[in-house]
Amino acid sequence: MNILYIHGLNGSLSAEKRTILEKKGTVYAPAIDFENTPDSIVQIIASYQEIDINVVIGSSMGGFAGYYVSNALQRPALLFNPALAKRSVLQNVPELPYNKSVLKHIILGTADNVIDPKDTLQFLGNTIAFHPEYSIHLYNDLAHRIPVKIFEEAVSEFFSKLCY
Repeated sequence: MNILYIHGLNGSLSAEKRTILEKKGTVYAPAIDFENTPDSIVQIIASYQEIDINVVIGSSMGGFAGYYVSNALQRPALLFNPALAKRSVLQNVPELPYNKSVLKHIILGTADNVIDPKDTLQFLGNTIAFHPEYSIHLYNDLAHRIPVKIFEEAVSEFFSKLCY
């Protein structure tokens, strides 16, 4: 199992979360400079064309990128508080050959004051024409940062839905 993890703005994959993911497979977690690379999504897709990525996981800005990378690779994604509707830095969304949105397991914190979950839900509602397969989980009192315990629970639930 090859897992592509896309971190958030100015973030990285913590050692604790990497350990959780490594129990599921090989983890690829590139360092991405979203602020100075408006074509990050295209670059991520190009960088992983030769590797059979099985799942995409992303958080915040990485969740935004992961949404589109998942569609481009036609692989399921686990997205934590994805910045789908609004972002603080410019990112270009590439034209993708696929309109269908494959499985997206989305974790939203109702107490997130960085990425408004209502905006994310509205964005997702606007994609109904693409026949998405969304599994949306609202966590009351969850803020923007994802505690290790919730990360581990979400990873476990996400992988239990896959047919690998």
